[in-house]
Amino acid sequence: MPTSMSARSWGVLFVLAGAIFLEGIDVAMLNVALPAIRADLGLSTGMLSGVVSAYVLGYGGFMLLGGRAADLLGRRRMFLFWLTVFLIFSGLGGFANDGWTLLTARFVTGVAAAFMTPAGLSLITGNFPEGPQRTKALGVYAGTASGGYVLGLVAGGLLASIGWRWVFFAPVILSAMILVAALILLKESPVPERPPGGFDLAGAFSITGAMLLLVYGVVRLEQPGHGLALTLGVLAAGLALLAVFVLIERRARHPLVRLGILRSPSLVRANLGALLFLAAFAGFQFVVTLYLQEVRGWSSLQTGLAMLVISLDVILAPTLTPRLVNRFGNARVLFAGMVLAVLGYALFLPMGMDWTYAAMLPTMFLLGLAFSLAYGPLTMAATEGVAEPEHGLAGGLLYTSIQFGTALGLSAVTAVSVAALGDAGTPEAVLESQRLALLVPVAAVAAGALITAFGLRRRAAAPGDPQPASGHDHDHDHDHDRSASRQPT
Repeated sequence: MPTSMSARSWGVLFVLAGAIFLEGIDVAMLNVALPAIRADLGLSTGMLSGVVSAYVLGYGGFMLLGGRAADLLGRRRMFLFWLTVFLIFSGLGGFANDGWTLLTARFVTGVAAAFMTPAGLSLITGNFPEGPQRTKALGVYAGTASGGYVLGLVAGGLLASIGWRWVFFAPVILSAMILVAALILLKESPVPERPPGGFDLAGAFSITGAMLLLVYGVVRLEQPGHGLALTLGVLAAGLALLAVFVLIERRARHPLVRLGILRSPSLVRANLGALLFLAAFAGFQFVVTLYLQEVRGWSSLQTGLAMLVISLDVILAPTLTPRLVNRFGNARVLFAGMVLAVLGYALFLPMGMDWTYAAMLPTMFLLGLAFSLAYGPLTMAATEGVAEPEHGLAGGLLYTSIQFGTALGLSAVTAVSVAALGDAGTPEAVLESQRLALLVPVAAVAAGALITAFGLRRRAAAPGDPQPASGHDHDHDHDHDRSASRQPT
């Protein structure tokens, strides 16, 4: 199997990596610009948090539907259409003069990302054959994904200093360039025949409703004292709708989500690991941003520059990680990344009122290494042992887990910090509440490392088998389904 990639393959990879970079940098730049947006538009705290939550709702609520739509309707078609929607509504956000326009623009942008992202991941796995080429491609893809978020903190600080509207206009320019290149370079993969009974509309509506309710409930957990009964009711309704979805899928002739895909241990571990890994980082980034800006008095640009070291994974993920995966295996590299993250977060726990940046630097460096070793292997594990026609679905599951993890991490650290602070308002009390909140990232990523360790034990049980154990489980589960997937289209 050839390991080198052609010029066109590199072009395809840069287009798809550019799209995931766009998604990451878009979110990060907005987070940094929130104070400037509030000052200009006079938004309340509730409306300001709603602008952030609207994107999370759109992204998390429609991700599974987006992943399956890519498999059934065509990955290139979905990618191009929703990239265009992303471009249009990002521009609308830049022209917003009130909170509701901004909230609507962010919700639709989140929906666009929910359809575009799994389509992009499945185009990666479809364009690069399994082996060294796919490992390298996913390394580049994962590096630009996580690097986009960190670089977005710096870019957002710079653009917000010029004018917060450029935080929305810059992604328009970038997405327009990616769209032109995608039209030229991307080729459509074969689209399966539409099921004779039509699409699973009942499943689509129920899972989308369930995801919207669950994500909204998790976001509401940030303020446990504000309408706790309503929050619990929303979560209960989401779980009930999720149970309805499972019943629908078990009876549907052509289900939106084939439940047997969840019998793949590798896929389940990847999704749980991604949820916990991103929950830890989202919580850490939130707490550290408040620490640097509210306790230490740093500017948004200084805060972004302080975290810039984490973006070293942009260099290491496409160069070092594929070599390590080829030599030591996906599970071992992923476990090493998780362990480095535990150490990195733990080293930040003693943060003080007069901490120097030199004291913070080891954590930032270790997190850069952790992202380099963990993010790419998580992406690889999400499609490991999954039949190619279901890679869009697998990508949807992965990014749903990432979005849930992000929302859950933010809610958990906020709830712990608010509860620990109480009515106190001194800088010392704020600092102590932030220290306690940092225990959440440590615990979350430690749980992720434990789950990953089960993958190591499973591999050790069958060292002579070149294929992941999950692939065999999945193949057995697919005996009934493969005949349909192999029919000519």
